[in-house]
Amino acid sequence: MSSTSLPLPRPRLAGQRIGILAESDFVEEEISYYQRRFAEEGADVVLLTRLWGNPSLTFTGHEQRAPLTVSGDLEKLDYAELSSYAALLVPSGQVADRLRFSEDVDVAAPAVEVMRRAFRLSKLVKAFSCHALSLVSAAPDLIAGRPVTCHNNLVGDVRNMGAVYTNQDVVADGDLVTGRTVAECHLLARAVIDLLDPQAEPELEAAA
Repeated sequence: MSSTSLPLPRPRLAGQRIGILAESDFVEEEISYYQRRFAEEGADVVLLTRLWGNPSLTFTGHEQRAPLTVSGDLEKLDYAELSSYAALLVPSGQVADRLRFSEDVDVAAPAVEVMRRAFRLSKLVKAFSCHALSLVSAAPDLIAGRPVTCHNNLVGDVRNMGAVYTNQDVVADGDLVTGRTVAECHLLARAVIDLLDPQAEPELEAAA
């Protein structure tokens, strides 16, 4: 019997670049899922962090204490560099809490300044999972008035930031995507992919 192979679906994110912020106490399964899923769609996945002058840093995961080496420097994300990304994702765990640290309490952390620049770029998708919105607590104007979801423990915080808490697993509001918990990371990734490949749905309808 001869076998016929079905054509592989086209990669939906071919040529696009996805940045994922990283720090210690990340959720191992979440980061590895994003790396595989976005790469599966043809995207170039870049891990970014504050390198503190080092060429790279190795972080440890929250559950298995797995190592993760990161060489992407978020402090180099000026407007020109940010414009080369299609999406910037802040994952679950303690990543956001660690990256919002500033030596001087009167000066915003570099990651917060990156977020200020990112929110000025409407074509850049910003995605936050679980507790990740805590990263922009020092810049509440970025999400004020916008519908979001987050971990139950962060609901009071996002409301105090002026955001509109929405009781859903994933909320997409234009260039802003939020996920309730790490358990919904696959839904968050799907929402990001759908935003970056808006022609997918019409193509599917045409093929039906």
